[in-house]
Amino acid sequence: MAISETEGQRLGAIARRVRRTVIELASRKMVHIGAALSVADILVALYFSRLRVRIGDPDWPERDRVILSKGHAALALYAVLGELAMIPREAFDRFGEPGDILTGHPTDSIPGVEVATGSLGHGLSVGAGLALAAALDRTPQRIVVILGDGELGEGSVWEAAAFAAHRRLARLTAIIDRNGLQQEGPTARVLDLEPIADKWRSFGWRVIAADGHDFTELDAALEEALDPEASQPAVIIARTTKGKGVSFMENDPNWHMAWLRGAMWAKAARELQ
Repeated sequence: MAISETEGQRLGAIARRVRRTVIELASRKMVHIGAALSVADILVALYFSRLRVRIGDPDWPERDRVILSKGHAALALYAVLGELAMIPREAFDRFGEPGDILTGHPTDSIPGVEVATGSLGHGLSVGAGLALAAALDRTPQRIVVILGDGELGEGSVWEAAAFAAHRRLARLTAIIDRNGLQQEGPTARVLDLEPIADKWRSFGWRVIAADGHDFTELDAALEEALDPEASQPAVIIARTTKGKGVSFMENDPNWHMAWLRGAMWAKAARELQ
């Protein structure tokens, strides 16, 4: 069932706060910013609409598990976990200072982070293992792995995809942040991924397409992907814009990693009011 206009507005307001947190953190030191802005709406739709989590309780045993395989987008994940009162406010206040716990890539020492990530290509393998364990233990967890499209150049992703389909890990969902850019430039030039949907289908996955910045489409895609009656794993190919929400960053690979200061920070802050 489609989400209401009111619900879409609620999710949009959360996403704006998440992006504002990202640029605030990016004003304090060099960070990966483009990817965090790209994936923000996906994380908001997931955590605030379809995921089974408890506010303020990152260790609830029956929670669904999320693995941010594209770990360099960590700032968006931290901002979302902060909105859910899993990461305390003081951790954000100390960002960039000695003793800061919010590392450039997520580690499982941070509340709400399931697995340390950042070495691209590993997240789906870990997710498949968690999904297999949940199936064997007959526990209710759903496992969601968020991948970058540039990450799909790693062969280990496809090994995990083959394994998950072979074992019919229907509680496993992959979401691809398909912004078309990676650190070295456009994915089409670095390593062309197309026909990306056909590749996943050929591996035995259910393939769902969505606009990664449209909460109605994202929610419908997540509902389909997380279908409890499914017999195969699902992948959502979410079309996104790198640097989404800040005009001068959008579709510009130079903002893959940056320190946002001065007039540029002020302009970004105005755009995200």
